[in-house]
Amino acid sequence: MTASTNRAPRRPGRRALLRGAGAALLGAAGLGAAPAARAITLDKVRERGALVVGVYQDMPPFHVDGQGIDVELARALAQALGLKLTLLPFHADENMDDDLRNMVWRGHYLGFGPADVLLHVPVDKPLMDATPQALIFGPYFRERVAIARDLSRLPKLEALSDLGQAPVAVPGQSLAGWLLIGSDGGAYREQLRTKLKDGVEAAQMLRRGEVAAAGGLLSELQSVLRDDPRYAIEPLPSPRAPRNGWVVGMAVKKDGEDLARELQRAVNALAQAGTLERLFAAGGVRWRPV
Repeated sequence: MTASTNRAPRRPGRRALLRGAGAALLGAAGLGAAPAARAITLDKVRERGALVVGVYQDMPPFHVDGQGIDVELARALAQALGLKLTLLPFHADENMDDDLRNMVWRGHYLGFGPADVLLHVPVDKPLMDATPQALIFGPYFRERVAIARDLSRLPKLEALSDLGQAPVAVPGQSLAGWLLIGSDGGAYREQLRTKLKDGVEAAQMLRRGEVAAAGGLLSELQSVLRDDPRYAIEPLPSPRAPRNGWVVGMAVKKDGEDLARELQRAVNALAQAGTLERLFAAGGVRWRPV
């Protein structure tokens, strides 16, 4: 998978992904495809005995090879509903509208899906208005564009000009990459290392000392560098970066109101019990109430 914006609501931050993953490949990975008879209502899901949860493929730290924060959240939601979990990973399409069509209200043209619920959906009013076939709800995390830096090499970063000539790792095909490439008339292009999959790889380069700073998503950078006193992780100081980031939640088909209500109750209970904070911490990410 190439670099990403980790499901930012605005189209410029879209993942450019490998396509063509069929239902057979998903089954071969042992993660299961949704059954042919699509259950939408809570009663039908309970009758089946399993909650089919769509998760993005190769989205660290939320899902990689059957593990990650969204996988643990999916498991906790299924358990809260007294159900088994059937995980349905998939490669993202060109935009969020396509993902909602493929994984929430219609099913993928390759023959798998839809899931009962899709995780990591931007809770974004324009997206809601543009997709009446889906219910978007259950915010559980606020994502941001961020930059991490080696404090011994960059003691301050109040503006991008403080980078000087220091090398910076950032996935080029990501929101962080586009912002850095275009900032200040392209002043930083020559010092950017952009041939990276994601912000996790950028953070790993920083930790190895190959660059002085790394751009990416807050979750990506924290999952590698959190609590290491040698590094600071802060919002990217660019006026074009989304000031408050964006909130991600989940989505079900429009006629699944009862399922949505039960999932909303479940995620509320997980937050109140401290479970969300613990499962994010296990992925190296600091969780705060949305």
